Amino acid sequence: MELTVPVNTVSRFRRPWAAAALAGATAAAALSAATASPADAATVPLPPVHAGFDYQIGGAYTPPAGVQVVSRDRTAALAPGLYNICYVNAFQVQPGEQSQWPADLLLRDANGDVVMDPDWGEALLDIGTAAKRDRVAAQVDQWIDGCADKGFNAVEPDNYDSYTRSQGLLTANNAKAFITLLSAHAHSRNLAIGQKNTAELAGSRTQTGLDFAVAEECGQYDECGDYTAAFGDHVIVIEYTAGGLKKACAGWGSKLSIVRRDVDVTTPGSSGYVRKTC
Repeated sequence: MELTVPVNTVSRFRRPWAAAALAGATAAAALSAATASPADAATVPLPPVHAGFDYQIGGAYTPPAGVQVVSRDRTAALAPGLYNICYVNAFQVQPGEQSQWPADLLLRDANGDVVMDPDWGEALLDIGTAAKRDRVAAQVDQWIDGCADKGFNAVEPDNYDSYTRSQGLLTANNAKAFITLLSAHAHSRNLAIGQKNTAELAGSRTQTGLDFAVAEECGQYDECGDYTAAFGDHVIVIEYTAGGLKKACAGWGSKLSIVRRDVDVTTPGSSGYVRKTC
């Protein structure tokens, strides 16, 4: 069944993870799922490093001068002549869209209640078993196919860190196994695939087949080095405060793609619109 999910209208930015979640991820066992082959990953076009970047997941508009890379929602049109990243909400359900998913693919607690992301009002998808991961991936793969058919260069699956909000029902291994499926499919469509946030799993990028990172507030929270240790300079940074931008630029402004946006990632002309660079 093909699902229809509306354009994202808010930023996906996350706060640092709880220490317990980080410790659990560090101690996790190796993946049981097959990983994307290095040869597949080597053939996909990666975003240029230290490039002008704009984050437009809240609405597409003509990119400012100097922008070479743009990220837009999967329902948006391409930015002509640029490297285009396709945003997909892969691990959670857009608000109000739970009824469009099979009931057993929504993560549920011991009382049978759907487990929600409290910050964004989104139901978590149940990726706790191989069979359910395959079913969820079948739908997300259709969205990835749509990105490829439009001509996007890469995909940005959001909410990799949803296991940290799962009340202990999902694990880091579940998340890694699921994104490994998405990586293999993205590479089969000649798309690069980015790790969205989740600094504690950056060291698993070889296992999972991820190609670059999209890191929100890594300057603010001193996490940019965690991403560069795994991905080199193939890291895109989005900050949401003046202080975060200042720190990101001071530490990484000569190496990484860095932009400050407003939290709601609004379009020019909106009262809250912010876009600044180093």
